[in-house]
Amino acid sequence: MDLIEAAKDLGFVAVGVTPSRKPLFFEKFRAWIKAGNHGDMAWLARQMALRANPAGLLEGCRTVVILAYPYSAVRPATPDGFFAARYTEPRKADYHQRVKKIAAKVAGWIKAAYPDARTRVCIDSAPILERSFAFSAGIGFIGRNNMLIVPEYGSYVFLAEVLTTAHLPNIRATPMDSGCGDCRRCVDACPTGALSAPFYMDASKCLSYQTIEMNTTVDKRTAQKMGRCFFGCDVCQEVCPFNKKEDTNDICLPALETIRGMDDPAFDAAFGKTAFARAGLRKIQGNIAVMSRNI
Repeated sequence: MDLIEAAKDLGFVAVGVTPSRKPLFFEKFRAWIKAGNHGDMAWLARQMALRANPAGLLEGCRTVVILAYPYSAVRPATPDGFFAARYTEPRKADYHQRVKKIAAKVAGWIKAAYPDARTRVCIDSAPILERSFAFSAGIGFIGRNNMLIVPEYGSYVFLAEVLTTAHLPNIRATPMDSGCGDCRRCVDACPTGALSAPFYMDASKCLSYQTIEMNTTVDKRTAQKMGRCFFGCDVCQEVCPFNKKEDTNDICLPALETIRGMDDPAFDAAFGKTAFARAGLRKIQGNIAVMSRNI
């Protein structure tokens, strides 16, 4: 069994390998940061040297193995008709821990095949430009919504990376041509105009940023754009023709009033190990409060 077969047996839908080097889009990323498009996400501006060179994350790194793991195309919803972004998958643990554990098994395969090699598993919490490496490895293309799109699977995927000192010479790919053509559905559908131009995003305007990462409460004008989604936003993915169209909801969340009335222990019991824990109870209750005024 080769690396790609081993990874796909673990559930990864796309696997690629690319040399460890300066990411293709590093200079664009640095210019994006300089323009202030990252909002309150100050950590994105830190450790720029590590983002430019994966060897800073693993000394002697020669190869980056990029892995795409799918998440559900069905929306997680409350029984009273509200919902959250698909990636949250509230029935499961936060993807950072969950997918990292699965990717660690790929690292184990590499260690078994290359006994002298060292590895490090990364998720998006590490300072690595993972979409850039995914593009370089040829597992997908960057859509106009700035998401990595894997043909046949779309953009509903998590990315993980295995950095390794091993040289994997027989698995190489070239960057994939864009499949967007003249399509502008994502740009035109963005509720807040965060996709101010194709292949460019002002994260400070994005509903996902504003309802999850932003330190302050969503303002009234932005709240009017939220619809019935109190956590994140999938609009630019929902309209993408490469993604599966799912009209059904997964009723896996408590009613909105139940969440509104939660205290910290109740929230920790329900969501402490899920993706909701990142934003925390106060942020989520604030989102619900401003959204409810417009329903």
